[in-house]
Amino acid sequence: MDIRTRTQDDLAACVEALAEVQAADRYPVHWPDDPAAWLTPGGMTGAWIAAEAGTVLGHVALTLDLEVSRLFVTPAARGRGVAARLLEAARASTPLPLKLEVSSEGRAAIRFYERSGWRRVGSTRADWLNAAGEPALLYHYVSPPGH
Repeated sequence: MDIRTRTQDDLAACVEALAEVQAADRYPVHWPDDPAAWLTPGGMTGAWIAAEAGTVLGHVALTLDLEVSRLFVTPAARGRGVAARLLEAARASTPLPLKLEVSSEGRAAIRFYERSGWRRVGSTRADWLNAAGEPALLYHYVSPPGH
């Protein structure tokens, strides 16, 4: 498995991987009209993919305000350390702490972040609706010190 900078040529494969994640996990909750554009959030400073034998296994983006965004791993690639390696690629791009937010519904993601040393620093309500049709509860995290 290789972790590398995402290129424009990778976007179609990233959309295919995202479709697998959305079918399994409802992430994103609402399928975007333009998934390739969704994978490129405003203020993005970098994006990385995990790939193996021409298949995208996972993706992460980082924004100007040092927020981890669009992190996902395909169901078939889970349990192999893909998310941790993607986060390390994002963290290696800056000496500053990173932040992220995750919906309270993302229990597996929350367990992963907390096991990895990320610290919850607050919560807010989103301007989008969760699976129950309510404004999503978002947990805010900061990366572990020293990375």
